[in-house]
Amino acid sequence: MERLKSNLQNMVGVLVGVAFVCALLLSVFNKVTSGPVAEQAAKTLQDGIKNVMQSDSVVVEGDTIVEKEFNGKMLSFVVHNTNKGVAVESTDPNAFGGNLKVLVGFAEDGEILGYTILESAETPGLGAKAAEWFLDEAPGDIVGLNAWKNNLMVTQDGGEVNAITASTITSRAFLRAITQAWSAYRGDKDDAKTGATEQEEKKGGKK
Repeated sequence: MERLKSNLQNMVGVLVGVAFVCALLLSVFNKVTSGPVAEQAAKTLQDGIKNVMQSDSVVVEGDTIVEKEFNGKMLSFVVHNTNKGVAVESTDPNAFGGNLKVLVGFAEDGEILGYTILESAETPGLGAKAAEWFLDEAPGDIVGLNAWKNNLMVTQDGGEVNAITASTITSRAFLRAITQAWSAYRGDKDDAKTGATEQEEKKGGKK
């Protein structure tokens, strides 16, 4: 019995020791890798901003967090102020698959310079086409349109933008993310009732 008790104590001691060593190694690993990971994330964001601003000489002059209510939901935006205009991170939570997050570049007058998809849970082959569908010379091209002057709704709702084939819900969510990004940056006082959101209100919020 004493021998069994001794063996049990030894096993517990070994397990505790192993757990301690693993925790120590994990802590050291996190400290070693946190710097490079942060640097890579910063580089990826910087490259994304250059992409949406359509320039290799973009200088980020400061970031601003903007929170604003749209249709009863408080949304958060990250505004990257640059020497070429602004790049805004914007998320619409009502895409077909859930959140659709974009980074969109605007000139100071509201012209859309470019965009990239940061997060999407859309169906491959359909909603996922948003990554390319709205680019320059693509079927739903929004590059060069103006967030103030153009009607950034899908054509089915009376707007100027061709929706992704068989993915109108995703298209509406994408355009909401774009127009709400501009509104959040400009600090509009009308809660950014864009064409897309107004159309949804008329339908009782249905998509």
